[in-house]
Amino acid sequence: MFIPIFFVVHWYLSFFLQSFFHHRYAAHNHVTMSKSTERFFFICCFLTHGSSFMSPFAYGVMHRLHHINTDTEEDPHSPHNEPNFFRLMLVTRNNYQKYYTADFIVNENLRKNLPQWKSFENFACSWITRSCWILVYLFIYLFFAKSLWMYLLLPVTITLCALQGNLINWWAHKFGYVNYKMKNTSKNILPVDIIFIGDAYHNNHHKYPGKVKNSQKWFETDFIYHIMNLMHYAKIIHWKN
Repeated sequence: MFIPIFFVVHWYLSFFLQSFFHHRYAAHNHVTMSKSTERFFFICCFLTHGSSFMSPFAYGVMHRLHHINTDTEEDPHSPHNEPNFFRLMLVTRNNYQKYYTADFIVNENLRKNLPQWKSFENFACSWITRSCWILVYLFIYLFFAKSLWMYLLLPVTITLCALQGNLINWWAHKFGYVNYKMKNTSKNILPVDIIFIGDAYHNNHHKYPGKVKNSQKWFETDFIYHIMNLMHYAKIIHWKN
């Protein structure tokens, strides 16, 4: 039972940190934190995301471009441009790499207040570090997997952070329900979000990108927001407004 438990814990820790740190803190600046706290979460993301760790700076640039250019040709990760799930993941990866390696000129508005720890990111994103993480995951599965079907989870573990982001970007612009009519295809994936713990409410988020809380209806629950609220009361982070 270790592998299924490991997978579930890894899934939720990875998703929480990507949504909290990369999405809500970096890309949207919903909260503030001290520089030492910021670097602590850099390390937490690295330890959780492992081989799929992404630079919060490059992620932030990409996500801001997504909001500015939703469903247009300039959108870096829209199924409107690439409907195939796996090809969209590759397109997103290529766009991310372009922002990370500075092959794309990032204007000041896009880079404003984005966290960056260049030396750490260069280490965390290097092919050597990613390869070491893949070996760690392989050894975990070789040692603990008791059935062959468990190895089907290994590719997901290796690509987890990128896969989770692609699931939201693909699914939430194709299937779901709409609370707000907008000039884009954003949708809320699940009415009760226990899979993406608050980021499934993509239509709500596109309507109010400045709001840290994604849930709007009585039946919608943004678990990530509630955890962040506890972090605020503990003075780990501070609401911006």
